[in-house]
Amino acid sequence: MENQPVKMKLKKGDEVLVIAGKDRGKRGQVLRVMPTTNSVVVAGLNLIKKAVKPNPQTGQEGGIITKEAPIHASNVMLIDPSTQKPTRKRPA
Repeated sequence: MENQPVKMKLKKGDEVLVIAGKDRGKRGQVLRVMPTTNSVVVAGLNLIKKAVKPNPQTGQEGGIITKEAPIHASNVMLIDPSTQKPTRKRPA
C-alpha cells in the first residue's frame, strides 16, 4: 500500500497558497508534482540549504546551495485564476 500514486488535484504551473508551515500565507507557482508522496514543489517557497560537493565531470562547483523542498499537498490551496482567491475545487 505504500508509495502508491494518488490522484492529484494540482498540476504543474498552478498558482497555490500555502496554508500551513513556515511559509503560511505566501503564494507561488507549482514547479513539480509528486503523486507517490502526495507533495508538490512550489517556486521560492519552503527553501532549504544543502551542502554540495564539487563534481569535475559535470563542472558543478561545491558549496552551500538553496533549493525548494517538497510541501505536502494538504498544506496548499489552489488559487482560482478568475477571482484570485483560494478554492477547494479546480475551476471549470
